[in-house]
Amino acid sequence: MTAPLPALPPLREVIARHGLTASKALGQNFLFDEQLLDRIAAIPGSLRSEQVLEVGPGPGGLTRALLRAGAHVTAIEMDRRCLPALAELGEAFPGQLRVIEGDAMKVDPGITGPFHVVANLPYNVGTALFIGWLAGEAWPPAWRSLTLMFQEEVARRIVAEPDTGAYGRLAVLAQWRARPRLALKVHRSAFTPPPKVMSAIVHVVPGDAPEGVSMRTLERVTEAAFGQRRKMLRQSLKGVPGALDALTTLGIDPQRRAETLSIEEFCAIARVIG
Repeated sequence: MTAPLPALPPLREVIARHGLTASKALGQNFLFDEQLLDRIAAIPGSLRSEQVLEVGPGPGGLTRALLRAGAHVTAIEMDRRCLPALAELGEAFPGQLRVIEGDAMKVDPGITGPFHVVANLPYNVGTALFIGWLAGEAWPPAWRSLTLMFQEEVARRIVAEPDTGAYGRLAVLAQWRARPRLALKVHRSAFTPPPKVMSAIVHVVPGDAPEGVSMRTLERVTEAAFGQRRKMLRQSLKGVPGALDALTTLGIDPQRRAETLSIEEFCAIARVIG
């Protein structure tokens, strides 16, 4: 028989009691809508007894939803003002929450075994963290899925298709061996304080990695190609050793621009160079 969930005070009450306000410097925006938070926690599927990494939990709104879903959560938080509120959650869900104080860009979460990442990412480090999770040479990765809140513009860049304005380096790095989808749009009014832009949640699962393609080489090629995206490939890729020869080998017209290349073509270039 499943134990009843603990009765928790409203999030607004917790934040008021601890004197918390969202820090602009840390890219914080708090979510209070418990139904919305439960919907976000449900995106990866059942999390009962699953390991979950959460970055930037703040006062613990999404953390509550993950704990209610039965997850074992490792939360990395660098704002020590939020630690007492998170400690209260740990007491309410014994054995389910481990909080690490520190910078998620530098801290090893120390999770053994497969895990999911579910996070309302701080806007100022979200993209860097995302690329970090995508970037390991070992594949499949230790994470089973990524469920991440971004500014909607960034989310659209992650799932963009070739020959669209949003298509760029981020789309290639996200899609060449993983499967991202736009899972949920979140209106700016859902946050306190409301950000200036709309948000969206991207859900990503690992896919099959093309053989013979190095992430490091692909990063180098896409950085050069999209760093000068209005220029032809013969110009933008000339600083990447072997890239122009690869275009010839593959029969790719050097007068094309980066946004016209498919992800498969970028992988082919990286494979030839590698």
